Amino acid sequence: MNEAIRPGVDNQAQEGPELSVIVPTFNERDNVTVLYRRLEATLPNIAWEVVFVDDNSPDGTWDVVRALALKDSRVRCIRRIGRRGLSGACIEGILASSAPYAAVIDADLQHDETQLPKMLLLLASDQADLVVGSRYIEGYKSEGFNKQRAGASALATEVAKKMLRVEIADPMSGFFMVRRDRFEQLAPKLSVHGFKILLDLVATAHGSLRAVEIPYTFGARQHGESKLDSMVALDFLGLVLAKLTNDIVSLRFILFAMVGGIGLVVHLTTLFIALELIKVPFAEAQAAGAIVAMTSNFIMNNFLTYRDQRLKGFAILRGLIMFYIVCSVGLLANVGVAFSVYDQEPIWWLAGMAGALMGVVWNYAMSGLFVWRKK
Repeated sequence: MNEAIRPGVDNQAQEGPELSVIVPTFNERDNVTVLYRRLEATLPNIAWEVVFVDDNSPDGTWDVVRALALKDSRVRCIRRIGRRGLSGACIEGILASSAPYAAVIDADLQHDETQLPKMLLLLASDQADLVVGSRYIEGYKSEGFNKQRAGASALATEVAKKMLRVEIADPMSGFFMVRRDRFEQLAPKLSVHGFKILLDLVATAHGSLRAVEIPYTFGARQHGESKLDSMVALDFLGLVLAKLTNDIVSLRFILFAMVGGIGLVVHLTTLFIALELIKVPFAEAQAAGAIVAMTSNFIMNNFLTYRDQRLKGFAILRGLIMFYIVCSVGLLANVGVAFSVYDQEPIWWLAGMAGALMGVVWNYAMSGLFVWRKK
C-alpha cells in the first residue's frame, strides 16, 4: 500500500510550510492514505504539512500514518493516549502545527479538500481570519448527508445562532481554515471536550473573527463509521450553556450537572416506588433512591461527561466502587437532610430533592480527583 507513496519535496524544510492540515482520526486506517494522496494532488504549489491527531485507534490508524510519515516528512502523527474528543484533537493539532494557517478537515473523505487553495488565498490575502466550508450558502452540494442528520444539524445551527448570537451561517461545520495566530489567542478559552470546535471558536471570539463562508460538496463516507453518538445532543447543549455563562461554568461541570438532573429523576422515581408501592420506611427508601441514582450517574458520566477519560474493562468496576466511596459522605448528608425535612413536612418528593441536591458539589469535586483522574 505504501510503495506508491513518493517522498515529499524537501524545499519547504528551509522555509517551513504555509499551510497545516489538521485531521482528527479514530478508526480511519482505510481513509488516511487516500486523504494524503488527495492533499498531495490538490496542493502541488503550496508548502504544506498534514498533522493526523489520532485518539489511539483500535484499528491502528496511527500505525498507517507513521508509515506515511516515513515516506514523506510533511506527514506527522500525534497519538493521544487516555484522551478522546474531536475538539481536543483539533486544538492539540493546531497548536502543534508550524504553519501560519491551519485547516481542519475530517478523515472520512466527506469534506472537499479541493477548496483548500481557495480558503488559503482568502486568508493569505488578508480578506478573512476564518474561512468556513458552509452547508447553508448557495453552491453547496451534498452526496452523503442523510435527512435525519441534516435536520438535526439545521436545528442545532438555529439554536446556536439565536442563543449565542453567532452570525455565520454554518457554525456547526467541521471544515474550516483559520489564521493560527488568531486561534492561539482564543485557544486558552476553548473547551477540549465535545465535537463542535468551530462553534466554540466563533462563540468565544464574540464577533472579533472576520469570517468568510464558501460552498463545497459534501461527499459520501467511504470507510469507517461516524464519530457522532447518541450523547452529542447533550454535549452540544452543554457547550451552549457554558458559552451563555461566558465560560464561568465549565462545559464538564454543566454536563455533570445535566447528568445529575437526570439522576434526580431516577432518584425520585426509585423513592416513589420504594415508599409508595413497596411500603418500606422512608430512610431505607431514600437510601435506595440515592444508590440507584449514583449508579446511573456513574454510567452516564462515564459515557458523556468524562468521555475523554472513559473507564473500560475492569476499571469500570473499580471506578464504580470508588464513586460509591467518594460519595459516601454526600450520601450520609443526603439521607440525614432528607429525613429531617420529611420529619418536619412529610412531602416525599421535597424531602428527596433536598437530600439529593446536598451531594452535587462534593460528587463533582471528588469524581475528578479519584474516579476519572488523569493518568
